[in-house]
Order: sequence, then C-alpha cells, then structure tokens
Amino acid sequence: MPGPSPGRVNSLNVAEKRLVNCRSATQIFSGMDCIERDITVTWRHQVHFTEGVFDRANRLLVDTIADGGDLPPHKVLVVLDESLTRFGVDKAIEEYFAAHSDTLTLVRAPMVMEGGERVKNSYFHVSEIHSQLDRYHIDRHNYLICVGGGALLDMVGLASTTAHRGIRHIRIPTTTLSQDDSGVGVKNGVNAFGKKNFIGSFCPPFAVINDFKLLETLPEREKRCGFVEAIKVACIRDREFFGELEQKAEALARFEPEAMKRLIHRCAELHVNHIATSGDPFEFGSARPLDFGHWAAHKLEQISEYKIRHGEAVAIGIALDVIYSVKKGLLDEASAERIIRLLGAVGFDLFAAELTHTDSDGRLLVLEGLNEFREHLGGELTITLLKEIGSGVEVHEMDLPLVLESLKALRARFGTEA
Repeated sequence: MPGPSPGRVNSLNVAEKRLVNCRSATQIFSGMDCIERDITVTWRHQVHFTEGVFDRANRLLVDTIADGGDLPPHKVLVVLDESLTRFGVDKAIEEYFAAHSDTLTLVRAPMVMEGGERVKNSYFHVSEIHSQLDRYHIDRHNYLICVGGGALLDMVGLASTTAHRGIRHIRIPTTTLSQDDSGVGVKNGVNAFGKKNFIGSFCPPFAVINDFKLLETLPEREKRCGFVEAIKVACIRDREFFGELEQKAEALARFEPEAMKRLIHRCAELHVNHIATSGDPFEFGSARPLDFGHWAAHKLEQISEYKIRHGEAVAIGIALDVIYSVKKGLLDEASAERIIRLLGAVGFDLFAAELTHTDSDGRLLVLEGLNEFREHLGGELTITLLKEIGSGVEVHEMDLPLVLESLKALRARFGTEA
C-alpha cells in the first residue's frame, strides 16, 4: 500500500505519523517490517483513611485484601518498622491476623527491619525480603504489607515490584510525611552510587491505608516533617489550601490531631490527583512538578549523611527556591515572605551549615544537586519555581550567580551567625 503524499503528513494523527515512519524505515531496510501499537494500562489507586487499622473490630484491612477477588485465606507477609515494636504494633498485628484467620494467613511473625534512610542504602535489604517471599511462596495473588515510614516503604515497594515481576503490595504509612506524600505515591527505590533513589521502579501499590492513630508513636520532629510537603503542594497547586495552612499554623505547631488530619487528607488528595491527571505518572518526561524545593533538599540530605531529615531539607530547599524566584523576578516579595513565615511558624529551621560545605576545589557541594536532578530525570533540566502562591512554573536553567546570592541571603537571615 503506498504511503500518503508529503502534503498530507502534517495533517496526520500521531499513530498515522508513526506508521509513515515505520514505512520509511522499511524502504531503507528492505525486507524488514514494523509493527507498532499503543498499549494502555489502567491502574486503580486507592488510599483509605482510618484509625486503629489493627484493632480487631476494624475490618478495613480484611475487606481491602478480600477486594482482590481471590478465594480466602490470603497469605500475607508483613514487614514492620522496628521503632513500632516499642509500642506493641508487632503483637497487635499477630492478634489481628489470628482474629481473622478465616480470611487472612500471616505466614510468619512480622519481619522487623530498620526504618529511616539507612535502610535504603543497600540492596541487601531488598534481597532479604525476596528470600522470605520465596520461602513462604508469596506469589502474585498474595500480599506483601509494609508498616512503616517513607524510606522503608520505598525499599519494600521495590522488593514487591521485582519479585515475580510484581506482587500485590499494601502500604500502611506511619509518619506524617509518608501519609501525605511518599506513601501515597507510585515510586519505589533505594539509594546507590551516592545518589538518592538511583535504583527503583514505578508501580502503584494495591492499596494505601493511612492510620491516623499510628502518628501517636512519632516524636515531634517526625510529626513536623510531613507538614512541609503540604506547604509545598499548596504553594504550587492550591492557593486556598495555603491560606488554610496559614490559619492553622499555630494548631499545627502544637500538633493538634484535627489540624494534622486535615493537612494529611488534603495533601494526599492533591498528590493522588496529580498522579491520576498529570499525564505523566511514571515520569517519562523531564519534569517533576511536585518536587518543588527538592533539587537542593536531596543533596542536602546526602551531605549531612541523612542527619537532616527529608522534610527538614525540603523546608530549606523551598526557602532557597522562594528567594531565588524573587531574585529572578518571578515571585513578588510579599508572597515569598508569607511562605517563609509559614515554614517558620510550624517549626522549621531554614538554614543548615551543610549548605556551605565545599569539595576539594572549593565548589559548593549543594550545587551538585542541579546536575544530579538533571541526570535523574534524563535530558533537560527542569526545576519548578513559583510565579505566585498556588501556581508553579517550570524553568530549564538556573542562574548560578543568583543561586549563590540566594544562598547568601538565606544564610544572612537564618544562619546561626545571623
């Protein structure tokens, strides 16, 4: 069949243009052919909210697993953040499964593992989970549940997507940060070669269950860390939500439960909306709009050897990019002041000595974050900045002299010597 005339090519749809390209290739490589189809996969992403997920009378977990459609009993392997054993969560899990043994089978006592960023610094922990999945014959119709903070969820998620090329995974986030941000996302990963999340995958979990009661186990520092992701997403997506956070800043600083619940629910909703409607949930492009403030934050975490928590680093990264946005003429000073004031009001420090650390040639280490951001996304650098509260803007280059000026301004205002 002859191809379309050159005059028609500009009016062709994408599929037709691809076919033209295939036929062109066939003409060049005689005797070869090209078959191309667009493949659409539909994912269901469900985030539940509850209190006391492991209370025997709470059937949310049982019903969520039963929703998978297979006949009971359902085999389950549970991985648990070791910090939660101090609060008896391991025993509560065993008692819950015993109470629902007609539907659920806990194949072994919860697999207790270290939480925090260190668990992501070695692939060994992924292999540990693989060995247990193999030992207890957990297949695609069974379940791997992770109960813990964002770092543990990232690592266990990677294990779930790589065993049998993907088994059903349920996340039960236990920190503010993981309940409103990382735990409701579709990213899994571990760190390697000195880079955050170098090894990873994209795959929505079977379900996410946010249990507000589990937040009671957190020290104040960990409760606070999740606040910054809500501030971040409000800055770039929801001006009204930003105003609500300003009004509730004092309540959040006191960790009042109702204020925290509202923050978590709305922040999680905005993240899930982005995943479902952005058109690029698995980051095939070169933009990560929800990573506002993160290019410096990721590097700051590494420089501090993760002594600075992710939320604390993002707060500093947001403050830096807000100041830069003003200097670049994108954002007005009044809006920048509102953002910086809100970050401080909920308890974040906005400068860290690690921002001044240099390499052997005297170059600021934090600036390597720009190159690593570009490399991690692949291709063109894309950074989200602000043009107004509630509206982000993507830029493809950063003015290094202005970045240095912004760092200097941040240090002058918030550094210990200020």
